[in-house]
Amino acid sequence: MAAQKLRQGLPRVIGGEPWPPAGDVEVADAAVKVAAAAAPSGADERAERVEETAPVAEASAPAAGEGFDSLAVAHPVSSAAAAPPSLNDPQGMRRGLPRTPGGEPWPPAGAAQAVAVAPATAAAPAASAPTAASAPTRVAPGEGEATERKRVPRTERVETSAPAPASGIGEALRRGLPRTAGGDPWPHAGMAAPAAVTVAVEEDVEAPADLIEASDIPASTAVETVDVSTPLPFQRTVFPGKNAFTRPAAATEPARMGPFTKGQWAGVVIVGGAGLLGAAAMAVLFVRWLLSLSGMQDFLQTYPGEYHLPEGAPVGFPGWLGWQHFFNVFLMVLIIRSGLSVRHDKRPTAFWTARGNAKSKISLTLWFHQSLDILWLVNGIVFVVLLFVTGQWMRVIPTSWEVFPNALSAALQYVSLDWPTENGWVNYNSLQQLAYGATIFIAAPLAAVTGVRMSGIWPKNATRLNKAYPVEWARAVHFPVMLYFVVFIAIHVFLVFATGALRNLNHMYAVQGSTDPNAYADNWTGFWFLVASLVVIAAAWIAARPMVLAPIAKLFGNVSAR
Repeated sequence: MAAQKLRQGLPRVIGGEPWPPAGDVEVADAAVKVAAAAAPSGADERAERVEETAPVAEASAPAAGEGFDSLAVAHPVSSAAAAPPSLNDPQGMRRGLPRTPGGEPWPPAGAAQAVAVAPATAAAPAASAPTAASAPTRVAPGEGEATERKRVPRTERVETSAPAPASGIGEALRRGLPRTAGGDPWPHAGMAAPAAVTVAVEEDVEAPADLIEASDIPASTAVETVDVSTPLPFQRTVFPGKNAFTRPAAATEPARMGPFTKGQWAGVVIVGGAGLLGAAAMAVLFVRWLLSLSGMQDFLQTYPGEYHLPEGAPVGFPGWLGWQHFFNVFLMVLIIRSGLSVRHDKRPTAFWTARGNAKSKISLTLWFHQSLDILWLVNGIVFVVLLFVTGQWMRVIPTSWEVFPNALSAALQYVSLDWPTENGWVNYNSLQQLAYGATIFIAAPLAAVTGVRMSGIWPKNATRLNKAYPVEWARAVHFPVMLYFVVFIAIHVFLVFATGALRNLNHMYAVQGSTDPNAYADNWTGFWFLVASLVVIAAAWIAARPMVLAPIAKLFGNVSAR
């Protein structure tokens, strides 16, 4: 008989005391006495038989199965290895989860586990083994548990063998750390593993749940304690499917065009287009309602959308203006294309270097962009000079403050889809005049100045000049100016076709017009000039690649792959 102090852990309920309760527990022969005390009336004799026959019993216990609610037998080991009482139930076995949904914890309260400890002596009488094997061994059920007859399932006999030492008891267990602070190493000295374990289950028989005859257990096998805390050995009915052994291939990331994929861009175009159409329809309805008011009717009569040009203003378009218009469109389209290529080109395929200046190495695309800029600047200078020489500047530069209310009137008429009455051969409306003047004399100079600052022409060692005009300012202005040109071209082309395509094309491309706004309405000459110019522009767009640009660039410098 020995006492052992149990180590306390976390409480079993919230706010409770640590578990198990503080105190010492007797560990030798404790389970037998607890079983005898907890057994109901009529079970004392069975408990005594278990205690008397345990030292000499060497029979195997049936395996845990249906019908075995509580069973405990012992290995022939030393008394020092006796099992301590349960930590959860001081009078019986440790209680766990219920065996049925919604039931009580298992085993029932008060159920005792009988543990018989055999003394480690070799002088046990050999004749007592048959007596122990033939004596009936009964296990007391828990308090309040009904006794019923259950069928024991038929299973095969399973034997687990281990090499037995010379003592015949089993191989001594290796001792490790103590289970309590300051205690002895665990397991106790003298504890040994069984030499052989045989678990046997009788065939399909009916027996009371609270009675197990020891005569049915073979005497030549060792006995193993049945652990009721483990789940019952049910037949496996659930098996892993093919998804447990195969993994689906990871979906490849779709190619992106900028921030979105092709499908996302399609969604943006559809949703954005629908939103713009809805907003445009609302704007049209609102402006038409606004212009129907009496005050706005008087405003439109006072400011019809244009004012008279000064005396001596030219009428019509000269031939040089048509050619300048074509060259300007041709160069602007290629400049925008090459500028976007420079912005997105991370690994150029070819480079250009000026002769005699190895430090001026730039990509071939950037050289093409800067060359187009130079041609565009030359064309623009010629265009501006001719504007002032021929007096055409009065058509694009405002000469009266009436330009602003007339521009507002023209904008309202455009939004209401009731185009303002005007004849471009004679005079532009005020909104056109402001747009053309801002493009020629504001946007174009900004594009030129910022482009020169970012090009190789700009002196790199001019400290004061670079500090006064940082390159960051040029980059911050140059790209928005390019976007302005794109928007201007889109709106300009749309209005040219929406307000009289044939007449407007004859004015600019065929240089044909009249003071009568309805003249040349059926003349297609200007349209075919437009088609020819678009073919030339498309061919230049396709040809703007290193294979074609490299021979031209070699005329002005050296071209290399790296």
